[in-house]
Amino acid sequence: MNLFHHKSRIIVTCSNRLSPYLQHEIAALGFTPVRVFKTGVELMGDLKDCITLNLHLRCASQVLFSIKECNAHDANALYQQLLNISWESIIPADGYFSITSNVSNETITNNLFANVKVKDAIADRFREKTGARPDSGPGLHTAVVHLYWKDDIAEIFIDTSGETLSKHGYRKIPGKAPMLESLAAATLLATRWDRQSPFVNPMCGSGTIAIEAAMLATHRKPGLYRNNYAFMHLCGYDSEVYDLEYKKMEADVIEVPGLQIIASDISEDAIHVSKVNAGIAGVEDLIQFELCDFASTTIPANEAGVIYFNPEYGDRLGEELALQETYARMGDFLKQQCKGYTGYIFTGNLELAKKIGLKPKKRIEFYTSKIDCRLFEYELYAGSREKK
Repeated sequence: MNLFHHKSRIIVTCSNRLSPYLQHEIAALGFTPVRVFKTGVELMGDLKDCITLNLHLRCASQVLFSIKECNAHDANALYQQLLNISWESIIPADGYFSITSNVSNETITNNLFANVKVKDAIADRFREKTGARPDSGPGLHTAVVHLYWKDDIAEIFIDTSGETLSKHGYRKIPGKAPMLESLAAATLLATRWDRQSPFVNPMCGSGTIAIEAAMLATHRKPGLYRNNYAFMHLCGYDSEVYDLEYKKMEADVIEVPGLQIIASDISEDAIHVSKVNAGIAGVEDLIQFELCDFASTTIPANEAGVIYFNPEYGDRLGEELALQETYARMGDFLKQQCKGYTGYIFTGNLELAKKIGLKPKKRIEFYTSKIDCRLFEYELYAGSREKK
């Protein structure tokens, strides 16, 4: 069985609340989503389609390819079902594989036990059919098998991604409390930025927002910064398919004449980190970095661009009290210096957000880690508001 010539169910996972933006990305690639849920999108396709999805998607975490769904009351029943899968035609005998899982079954108290059962079934099938077996372990750098088991229904997937897609590969120096790249990309997709007008990112931190904005405007996809995926370690993998997709991705990169992306921070270290990360992403020349207090950030005049803040949230009471003034200053800055722009503030502290002092037009829901967050959108009118 060559999985690369076999169509099946594909589940593209993502962080909570990112699925609407992931759905948009998948549809833009020419695929037809058949189901959208909180943490993913379902579609039909083959492993060649999985290669395309892995390289292009900004908001995804994993691309999972279903190979079997079965009834399994307990671990022994699961083991027997897995013995019937021709693993020797999926994983190279001299290869390496790992197991991941999402298990909710009353007979299983530890996911690691379920993982061991999957590993044992694969190893025993190999020994029976070939007399040998591939190595296995925790690393996600080669073939990865994923078990989704809820109640009595188990589904076995090939995880075609391996290491998560939510990290885009250019951020070698994370900086302080960085936003996950997939989340940053999704928040940008949620804005009204046209990818041609100015984009200003005060308090840029490690530069993730500004770098993702530059990537989005110039059609740079995350696959440009990564050269290893789990699908490359499966039987039947044809590197020419990947090479062709990579060349198409390179050809898609465009120049945007006059593009202005400005990123500022009061920390010299943050600006240094941002420049390093932007250089790795190949967009350092597209971003104007400024070392200054956010209120001194350059705002291009007579433009209708976007101002995007991602301030600290304040994990402790003392920090939160100190940040009240900062949030109030952000509101004043938007109101007084950014007229004609659309303002965005991303925060996980909804009480501090009240100190901004502006009425948001939209409150877009996101999560970061386990924190309930909002992306607030503000219309910053250049003059008196015209009646429609």
